[in-house]
Amino acid sequence: MRPARLLVTSSWLAVLAGAADAQGPVLDHRVAVLQGLDKVTARVSTVRAPLEEPTQFGTLEVVAHACRETPPTEPPESAAFLDIRELPPASEVDGAPVDLFSGWMFASSPAVSALEHPVYDIWVIDCAEPIAPIEGIQGVPETTAPASE
Repeated sequence: MRPARLLVTSSWLAVLAGAADAQGPVLDHRVAVLQGLDKVTARVSTVRAPLEEPTQFGTLEVVAHACRETPPTEPPESAAFLDIRELPPASEVDGAPVDLFSGWMFASSPAVSALEHPVYDIWVIDCAEPIAPIEGIQGVPETTAPASE
């Protein structure tokens, strides 16, 4: 990874992590919601990548290790830590997967840390399924139903 890209990625990660200290909590989620573009067919697909489970998009295997999002009361930002590798063709019995990307991707700035691949583009669009319920945050509806009278 180029030093400038590493610096920019580190800066964005610090901003996202710093949001928890300065403005409020960062919410962890169980699923990273990605979009993938097949440049050959011009087809865009939404991909749900559960944490720590390999998910396939074309010949790529995506493993999401973390997906974090700012709460609804803060400026919107979603980020996911992804490992992406290209699987060998089925005809190559001894072929090994090729690591293409490992790092944080940000929904608001996909070009900051993008996957560079001739056939596919993948970027983060959101996080889904919060790990902990959102409590005590103004403007967020309660997750439990009120008791009936």
